[in-house]
Amino acid sequence: MEVTGSRERFRSACEQARASGAAVALVPTMGALHAGHRSLLARAREDGAFVAMTLFVNPLQFADAADLAAYPRTREGDLDAAANEGVDLVFAPGEAEMYPYGTPEVGVDPGPLGGRLEGASRPGHFRGVLTVVAKLFALAGPCRAYFGQKDAQQLELVRRMVRDLNLPVDVIACATVREPDGLALSSRNARLTPAQRAAAAALHRALDAGADRIASGERRPAAVIETMAAVVSAALEADLDYAALVDDASWGEPAVAEGTVRLLVAASFGEVRLIDNRSVSVPAAARDVPAERAQ
Repeated sequence: MEVTGSRERFRSACEQARASGAAVALVPTMGALHAGHRSLLARAREDGAFVAMTLFVNPLQFADAADLAAYPRTREGDLDAAANEGVDLVFAPGEAEMYPYGTPEVGVDPGPLGGRLEGASRPGHFRGVLTVVAKLFALAGPCRAYFGQKDAQQLELVRRMVRDLNLPVDVIACATVREPDGLALSSRNARLTPAQRAAAAALHRALDAGADRIASGERRPAAVIETMAAVVSAALEADLDYAALVDDASWGEPAVAEGTVRLLVAASFGEVRLIDNRSVSVPAAARDVPAERAQ
């Protein structure tokens, strides 16, 4: 496994791989690798490509300097994990290498969706995410890029960026990896106290409760959202940020839940903010509920 902090070496190594006939599989990470990251690397390896992992804590997506400083950095363990998963190339630049002219004057505008939900709670976050991802795509060249579904809004925005800017990237969505109690794996989980860790499982329970309401015939988004919010708010140590229901294709807020929707929740547990989501197909029986039930 090759490790480089050089933009030009990263670019040339990807070009050499394509010249040899291999597809490039790009797995962007900020390190602190867990089983969720390893599942992305394993999927990339299974696809038979030249696997390139990036390791960079991107300051542009952190509005809070304390949050950036607290983000776990475990470089040696991350490199060991990458080697164990058969990664061919790790691009681990310093901030000066990634942003040699300082904070970029030109960035990627995430559009209206970038200002909602996570974007409303973390102003500027998605501009920072898309800007660094665009830089990584430009360096890697034509590739397949692997992202986890836990960060569903980020995944959707990356897809829109690729579509709207005609980037030569195939975005691959990979399933969220969870703990036995349903908590989605996150590098931030390591910062939870035992009490907060126990409380954090409420996020997954809230999504299940929302899905159950839909399965039972409820199609009023407000009712489903209220159910999810109540589950999170009832957990000790939890400070609910939002609960939401959106159309899974448009990410609009539907008047009635139908087709496929996505449930989302976000909450803080002490100083640690976590998110989760799940896709739900509305059963035909629920779609057939008389109109007055949807009022």
